[in-house]
Amino acid sequence: MSFSRRNFLIATGVAAGSTMALSACSSGNAGGNSASKAPSMDKAEAATITVGTKADSQGPAPEMPGAKKGGTLYTLDQIDFDHLDPAQIYSSYTGAGSVLFLRGLTGYRVDAKGNTTLVGDLATDPGTMKDGGKTWSFTLKDGVKWEDGAVVTIEDVRHTFERLFADFVTEGPRYPQNWLEGGDKYKGPYEGKHLKSIEVSGNTITFRLKEAHGDFNFMLAMRGFSIVPKKHDTKKKYDKRPYSCGPYKIESRDIDKSLVLVRNEHWEADKDPVRNGYPDKVVMQFGFQSLASTDRYIADRGNDRFAVSLLNEVASERIQKVMGDATLKKRVLTQVDTTCYYFPINMTRVKDQKVRQAINWAWPAQQLKQQRGGSLVTETATTIISPLTPGHAEFDLYGKKTKPMGDPEKAKALLKEAGKEGQKLVIAFQQSDKAVKEAVTIKNALEKAGFSVVTKQVDKTSFYSEISQLDNGFDLFAAGWGPDWPAGYTVIQPCWDGSQIADGGVNWAQLDNTGVNKAIAAATAETDPEKANKAWGAIDRQIMELAACVPDYHPIRNYFHGSKVGGVVYNAGDTCVAIGKVFVKA
Repeated sequence: MSFSRRNFLIATGVAAGSTMALSACSSGNAGGNSASKAPSMDKAEAATITVGTKADSQGPAPEMPGAKKGGTLYTLDQIDFDHLDPAQIYSSYTGAGSVLFLRGLTGYRVDAKGNTTLVGDLATDPGTMKDGGKTWSFTLKDGVKWEDGAVVTIEDVRHTFERLFADFVTEGPRYPQNWLEGGDKYKGPYEGKHLKSIEVSGNTITFRLKEAHGDFNFMLAMRGFSIVPKKHDTKKKYDKRPYSCGPYKIESRDIDKSLVLVRNEHWEADKDPVRNGYPDKVVMQFGFQSLASTDRYIADRGNDRFAVSLLNEVASERIQKVMGDATLKKRVLTQVDTTCYYFPINMTRVKDQKVRQAINWAWPAQQLKQQRGGSLVTETATTIISPLTPGHAEFDLYGKKTKPMGDPEKAKALLKEAGKEGQKLVIAFQQSDKAVKEAVTIKNALEKAGFSVVTKQVDKTSFYSEISQLDNGFDLFAAGWGPDWPAGYTVIQPCWDGSQIADGGVNWAQLDNTGVNKAIAAATAETDPEKANKAWGAIDRQIMELAACVPDYHPIRNYFHGSKVGGVVYNAGDTCVAIGKVFVKA
């Protein structure tokens, strides 16, 4: 899932109903000042996401010890949500925050210990699979209501999935569009036509897929497939003001400054297994750099005592101070993440493989790691698939472990062989103080290796929209991707399959390699779990041999919060703080 943030008989290896592994590491393993005590990919204990039962899918959500209803919860984060229309949501950060007002057929139930289970959210259970995964059915719970008191209907559900095919939907995940029978020719519901592979009978909806996908119910837990009321669908304008059937509804929004949520009086806790809805009000605040929010949490004054962050983490400038202070550290949730941050290299602009390989050899991995705060917050990546995601294969093609400072001489030699000495590179970064410093480090390293580098800062709110345009004018750019659910398929297929090249798509490198495409198709069709995982690891290596990107780092998240906030646990499905379980202390 982009941003990251957040993808079995399943083609990628884990059968439906089985346990799915995701990363986890308790905050107690975060360590103090010593980097040797920091959590790592190698030492992290895997959490599990199991498929729950019908009983698990009933509300209310598991209670948090000591929780009471009431009060106002605040957030402190850098950027506003890029979209509010669920069909356009593909950011793990937006997905994690919008859980308070958006609900889908399935979702993740989290208990007080952070144990995560896939359950029916609006559905009565996690779904019924037939035909080896080619047919899926879900029954809607009775009596769940929208914020205006109207009942959520099965027609709302059908309309939600049919509207995914409309031409104004350009940026969300496209699994249903690619998987559903007839999806290649369907244009959406607004001319009165239904998609034949979505069938409705009574309160049950059935999806018929072109091929088996035993992970379809996991896919539906993405916020991009939250339900939209047919009556209130304003098409493109829905992005400005979605309707809620969750515990909160939108009271007001000041773009790039705040989003204020108040109680949805029609929400019933006993029909929601995911959200506890403890606070009376949630005020989401934007425009705070990580250093600013960290200093406010350290000071712990006023409303900041009642605040938590979903995107911002402990700033690298303060990581040693915070993690070395036992009192402050108690207010930090530390989690090893499955995301890989990498720099896609635009294959339409940087066409020479040796040039792309030179970029990888010159990369200043160790310098960047230290700038980010060292081993307490980051681990250098050599692969696209995280070591904590099924399908990972261990390799290091460009010597990051043997020469973590980079190898400028090797890079120079490759540029000379290619006849590309002095090659100009335009590199895009998200606009932030941190990114400015990293841009300087990368520019210096690449210029030392013989490149001519131009760096450009792009507004954070629109960054992913800009790099998702085919003619974006950049040679490489900072990006991040975590698995939409725990499988190699969801890391590789959306971002590296040539069929996914499109404006608004996430094949940012615009890689369209026949060998890679064929390998992805074969891995998708593989029903043996072990063989599928090996296939995804081999594709990862294949992509890196082409040098289509520079794997940069895997993050170790350190989420800070105020002293009057309780119930801060990690949702392994949404790969973020489970904000639906957070409460305000008296």
